[in-house]
Formats: sequence, structure tokens, C-alpha cells
Amino acid sequence: MLHIETWKRVLIWLVIVAGLVMALPNAFYPRVERYNDAVAAGQPAEGWADYLPSNLVNLGLDLRGGAHLLAEVRVQDVYEGRMKGLWPEIRDVLRDARDSVGAIRLQDGAPDELRISIANADAMDEAVRRVQGLARPVTSLSGAGANDIEVRAEGDQLVVTLSEAEKQATDERTVRQSLEIIRRRIDEVGTREPTIQRQGSDRILIQVPGLGSASELKDIIGTTAQLTFQPVAGRANSADQAVQPGQEVLPSLDEEGVWYILEEAPVVTGEELVDAQPSFDQNGRPAVTFRFNPAGARKFGDYTGANIGSPFAIVLDDEVISAPVIQSHIPGGSGIITGNFSVEESTNLAVLLRAGALPAGLDFLEERTIGPELGADSIQAGKIACAVAFVLVLGFMWLSYGLFGFFANVALLVNVALIFGLLSAIGATLTLPGIAGIVLTIGMAVDANVLVFERIREELKTARGPARAIELGYERALSAIVDANITTFIVAVILFVMGSGPVRGFSVTLGIGIVTSVFTAIWVTRLFVVMWFERARPKTIEV
Repeated sequence: MLHIETWKRVLIWLVIVAGLVMALPNAFYPRVERYNDAVAAGQPAEGWADYLPSNLVNLGLDLRGGAHLLAEVRVQDVYEGRMKGLWPEIRDVLRDARDSVGAIRLQDGAPDELRISIANADAMDEAVRRVQGLARPVTSLSGAGANDIEVRAEGDQLVVTLSEAEKQATDERTVRQSLEIIRRRIDEVGTREPTIQRQGSDRILIQVPGLGSASELKDIIGTTAQLTFQPVAGRANSADQAVQPGQEVLPSLDEEGVWYILEEAPVVTGEELVDAQPSFDQNGRPAVTFRFNPAGARKFGDYTGANIGSPFAIVLDDEVISAPVIQSHIPGGSGIITGNFSVEESTNLAVLLRAGALPAGLDFLEERTIGPELGADSIQAGKIACAVAFVLVLGFMWLSYGLFGFFANVALLVNVALIFGLLSAIGATLTLPGIAGIVLTIGMAVDANVLVFERIREELKTARGPARAIELGYERALSAIVDANITTFIVAVILFVMGSGPVRGFSVTLGIGIVTSVFTAIWVTRLFVVMWFERARPKTIEV
């Protein structure tokens, strides 16, 4: 007997209503967008009821406009930094053997190597052995069993370089770390649904919808925010002043024409920061408070305790923010950065420090801004495509199946609403290929109904009565419907897992459309037919 239990009917209607409610904000996009912006800014929100959902379908770069960057990570910068950081360890190891190796001096060389002259060349083997003792195993599967540094002798010079295995491992870590830090920086400023993904071995693709320009995006991610705390050796007269090996000359950030001579090897780096927050100093001027992790706090405390009365430079991106004199031991691992900051500058600095320092610089190979008007054109084209698809499909179903075609058309409208409701609920991003997936879903959504209706036509020829024909039509078409949609859904999953960018946008809407299409074809359309049949009780039906 043609029948659907009451609890199933209630459940079907609840799903329909929930989908329509979740999709509702997209019909009032500007009003909900203003509401969400007000809530995010902590301001009074008007124009949308608090009890209604306010999740919108996020529009991708091609629909909303925004900024596009392709960046290349300068992994060579990391090699140079590793070598500079290794010099104090090598110096201490060789000083312990000064009686045999004699005086040591750091010489000029390539950025990714250390060249150390030794007064007693006869003790070179001992010097090589001692420095090789600093080698550590490479921390990567590809470099298992190899050491991170290579040490060799060239005349009276000791040459230290990174091994090839360590360079490969460093490249991988650097790009991964850059990827994560860029993502955190963009997330910190509240941008929605950015695309940040690796391309090739050392490139990163960054796309942020809704951003005004590519230069604005570069300002967010381009600053390295490399914070270091370095000992001060003195003042310099100019940037070109000659200094001893292991030292560098850096300008003051606030004082024009002031230069500092600093030890290159930092005592503590920004990598050991665990928190940074905008605040105010004792004079009410904007500042940034910071806190180190236990290892950084210990080094910071030991140095300040042993160097009371000495100046200590706080360096941000190769500029000295301040060089205060250490007044007392600072054991807590926390402090404050003061300078001529505005409130906005101190807030931005805190964001950059919290997100972490980029391990290497970025070269922007490609940058462009997609204007909102291009996105508006794409949306308009998508609307036209959807409207044409709707008209053609609705007309075909009505002409082919009459009243049953009308039920399928209503279910199709419900299907599209459910798609947008689910996209809003999961926070998916709608792109132009995603619109193509919706248009394809509109065309495919009635396939299941066509199978059912054709099956009902065949069952009517056996003269078993309209109720039995409808029931058998749905039962016997079910396996074909499920099989066809499962295979398509598997393809959508493969596209999502293996693809990226536009391919993923297409697969998301296609996969969701398949799920909602099966639901509306098997349950929604059948519910409409059953409710009509119970009221009309027709002796014969035409499909």
C-alpha cells in the first residue's frame, strides 16, 4: 500500500525547513554581510534578527574579487642564518683547543659557508675533528643517516657548509613553515576563506577574496617581522663602517643617522616568543609586551643577569627599535618593546610577532588584483546559466510528465535551496566552477525522477492499479538511482582529494548536489505524490 509513516514525513519536512532557513541569509546578502561585520567589530548589529542563522556562502576570488600573489621562498636566506648561528659554537669549541690550533679568525666567504683561518695548520686535523663533533643527524626521512654539516680543510682554512641532505630538509621545513606563517598572518586580520597552497618545491600561491589590492596583501605577509635581541658592541658613524668578523652595522628605527655595531649572533630570537600583545608603557605611549618560552626565558635571564650595565639591542627586520641599558636581572622571560609607535602600528607589530617570523624572504613572481566588477559579471553569468537551466528543465518535466513533472519541479527548487543551505552551514567557498557544478546538478537532479516516472508508466501497463504502480515504480527504480549517484559521488570525492582550486570548487558543489538530489528524488517527490494521492484518490493516473 502506498504509505509513508508519520515520523518519516515529519523528518522530511524538518530537513526541508532547516535547509531553507540555512539558505535564507543568502537571499539577503548585503543585510547579513553588514550584520556580520558589525558583530565582528563588536558594534551594535542591526538589520538581521539574532535568532536567524547568519552564515553566508563565501564567494571565491573569481566571484568576489580580491588579491592574487605567487611568491617564491628565498631558501638561501636560511642557509646564511644557519651559518651565522653556528659560528659561536664553532668558536667556543676551537677556543678550548687554542694551545694546539692557535689563534682563530673568521674570514669572508660565501653566504652559505663559514671559513675560519687557523694559525697552526699542523693542527688542522684536530680542528676538523672537533668541529665535526658539532654535527647532528638530519631530521628528515630522506636524509636519514646523514649529518647536517660537512667540514673540510683548505690550506690553513677550515670550511664548514651544510650537507646536501640538510639543505633538502631545510628547504622542506622552510617552505612548510612559510606556508603556515602566511596562513596565520592572513587569519589574524580576519580575511575570509583564503586560498594558500604550495606550488612546486619553493613557491606559494596566495589568493584572498575581498581584499582591495595585491599591495595590501603584500603588506600583510611581506614583512618578515624577524625579532632578535643582540649585544651592542658600540656606535657606528655610517653604514659602511668597517667592523670585526661576526659583527654587523644596523640603523636605528627612530633616530635618523644613528647606527649601531651589533654582534651578529643573537642571544634570543623571535622564534622563542610565545605571546605578544599591544599595550602602553609607563608614559602612556603605545608599546608591545612580549613573553618567551622557557628556553628563551632562561637565555634572556642568564644574559641580562651577566651583563648589567651593558646596552642590549632589540632588532626588528634589521632595524634597531631600541637599545636600552640592562638595569637589572630579568628572570621572568617577559618584557616590553617601546618606540615611536602609533596604536595601529603596535597592534600590527603584535600580530606579526604572534604569527611568527617568516624563516626566509619572499620574491613575488606574480601579483594581480581581480576587481569586484569582474566577480559581478561572473555572478550575473552564473545567474543567467542557472535561470536558463531551470526554465528548460522545468519546461521539459512539465510537458513530459504533467502533474508528476510539477512535483519534480518543486522538489528541484527545494534541492537548490538545500545546496545553498549546506554550503552556508559548512562555510564552503563558491567559485565560478562551483556555479557550473550547481548548473550541472540542476540538469542531473531530475534524472532520478525520470527513472521513477518511466518505471511507473511500465507498472501501469500491468493494470495493478495506480497506488501499486507508484509504489513499485519507486521500489524498482531505487537500485538504479543509488548506483548511478554513488559512482558520480565517488568521482566528486576523487576530484576533491586530488584536485585544487577551481577543481575543488566544482567537486564540492557537485558532491553536495548529488546528496541533495537523491534525497529530494527519493523522499521529497515521493512525499508530494503520496500526499496528493491520499487527498485525490484517483482511479487512474497519467504519467
